[in-house]
Amino acid sequence: MLLKSIKIFDKQSKYHLQKVDILFESGVIKEIGFNLKAPPKAKEIQKDSWCISPSWVDANFHVFQPGNEYREDFNSGFQAAARAGFGYLAVMPNTNPPVDNSSRLAFAQQAVKSMLSDIVQLGAVSQGISGKDIAELYDMYQHGAIAFTDGSESIQDAGLMERALWYVKKFDGLIMNSPDDKNISLKGQMNEGVNSTRLGLSAAPKLAEELMVARDLYLLEHTGSRLHFTALSTAQSVELVRKAKKKGLKVTAGVNVANLFFKDEELLAYDTNFKVKPHLRELEDVKALLKGLKDGTIDVINSGHTPLHQDEKKVEFDHAEFGMSTIDCTFEAARTATNKVLSEEELIEKFTNAYSILTMPRPKIEVGQKADFTLFNLDSKAVFKEEDILSRGKNNPFIDNNLQGLVYGLIKGSKTNMV
Repeated sequence: MLLKSIKIFDKQSKYHLQKVDILFESGVIKEIGFNLKAPPKAKEIQKDSWCISPSWVDANFHVFQPGNEYREDFNSGFQAAARAGFGYLAVMPNTNPPVDNSSRLAFAQQAVKSMLSDIVQLGAVSQGISGKDIAELYDMYQHGAIAFTDGSESIQDAGLMERALWYVKKFDGLIMNSPDDKNISLKGQMNEGVNSTRLGLSAAPKLAEELMVARDLYLLEHTGSRLHFTALSTAQSVELVRKAKKKGLKVTAGVNVANLFFKDEELLAYDTNFKVKPHLRELEDVKALLKGLKDGTIDVINSGHTPLHQDEKKVEFDHAEFGMSTIDCTFEAARTATNKVLSEEELIEKFTNAYSILTMPRPKIEVGQKADFTLFNLDSKAVFKEEDILSRGKNNPFIDNNLQGLVYGLIKGSKTNMV
């Protein structure tokens, strides 16, 4: 296969930001250059304003198999993710039963064996994601777990968090946490502010996130381990991480695309598709998140993909589950939300920085390397429609929004889903 006139986004490549031709043979890059001729029987392809980068990594992705496959199973979730350009998916361990031992890691590995996208194995920090006793972290690490998290369940116990940080330090492991002090947030349905007062909904103050960020950073400084905040959502959280990085702490952070695109005013119509964690915040927080992406405080953009059944969303607001189905348009929504702040190069880095955070080998666009790439267009514009959703979860609030960007697909080895 010969890709004609395609722009490379890969700082490791000498052709970075150049338009070149790339020839693949048997899933390996055979030649990179200009005005290449397709050999006999090779398929020559050229698309409008297209680009190539190392496969994207999503560091916050939910599949509810086993236990709640009616929401999303590996087949539907991974097909949607591959179509959206993600070659690697850090799947949260919040299944039923949860992924808290090596046998359950093996189940997930086997389930995705034939998929185009690959799984990034995450193990639970606590047994049963109960937040009490520490799980078998080293055993899971030996069986392929790259990092440890209780997923959408924040680690409430400071002692458990400290022990986990000490424990993984022995093998340079990573702890991931979704900061939310439930003693503060209680049963808050949305962000506490003017709009929650207008709606008369119980609300969670930003302090619930910020207190836990501060606590975890103190514990990180004490242990000297590695920590990743799965998704920040407030201006103060960003500032806390910024100061910690300046101090030299081994901390990284992500942001879910919904928190870049939407504000809490979207909830004024009581649309449960906007009921999500972390909560949608205010304009000042969105601006701080964008600034954090620009200056490197926030390392990655996540999908935060949490597909739910319509029966869990089309109910009274207080009874609706938290979550958005976002994977099908994560790149396009991120491009639209950041196009006045991040350069094209900076945006693509936010989709590939997770390689270093998760200590995964990063694909290179150079001769002799196995294909492991995402193909995309940064400029195309279209209205996102429900029929564009491959995920089983249709709780996607981006429907009917005009979004910028287009994903052509993945090339991984000799397989591709390019459209």
